[in-house]
Amino acid sequence: MTQTDPWMVAGNTFSSRLIVGTGKYKDFAQNAAAVEASGAEIVTVAVRRVNVSDPSAPMLTDFIDPKKYTYLPNTAGCFTADEAIRTLRLAREAGGWDLVKLEVLGEARTLYPDMRETLKATEVLVREGFKPMVYCVDDPIAAKQLEEAGAVAIMPLGAPIGSGLGIQNRVTIRLIVEGAKVPVLVDAGVGTASDAAVAMELGCDGVLMNTAIAEAKDPMGMARAMKLAVEAGRTAYRAGRMGKRMYADPSSPLAGLI
Repeated sequence: MTQTDPWMVAGNTFSSRLIVGTGKYKDFAQNAAAVEASGAEIVTVAVRRVNVSDPSAPMLTDFIDPKKYTYLPNTAGCFTADEAIRTLRLAREAGGWDLVKLEVLGEARTLYPDMRETLKATEVLVREGFKPMVYCVDDPIAAKQLEEAGAVAIMPLGAPIGSGLGIQNRVTIRLIVEGAKVPVLVDAGVGTASDAAVAMELGCDGVLMNTAIAEAKDPMGMARAMKLAVEAGRTAYRAGRMGKRMYADPSSPLAGLI
């Protein structure tokens, strides 16, 4: 399915619609094994937390080959537009990356995005030649504003970051999907495979997750489950689900019974 149903973002084509993170794992080796099991082609890297430039310490690049996987630097832990912009400038200097994930958080308790600062950062980054995939609230209006500002992908949360609550806002995410001309990916809130399938059944182009795999009892097993769930959800979306009915409708006709 993934080979015959690719997706594109900022001119880059990918087969896997699952993006995985590089935080909360026991070590880089476990992280690399989980990425391999997931079939993901893109990995997110928190520039402020993950070592990708200091050779005197263990480096993520020694375990997850940047020639094999697309690194997506992100601004996790940034609470202002200026912090996020500065972080991504450093990432570009360190690795030459221009496809990036932008998130500007409003507060530490909920980790909800600050949309005013997010939009401000998006506008600056686009002017500087970055291609930002942007984490945002599940608001169709905010999503459209980000797209108009130059975001190459819209990434609404399904639930708070790291909560594992699953997709709490199916209606608004579907509205974002219907109104977007750029890829839409659920980012945050996925807890298990069925959540990933739901995101894909809503028509999203992909799903990004970290904690759901990293904190599973068997990260490699969960990574494989997520891979299959994303593929199943996408296949179901393309197949088109049956309509919902208020009353029963027998599979076999009632007419002509003996």
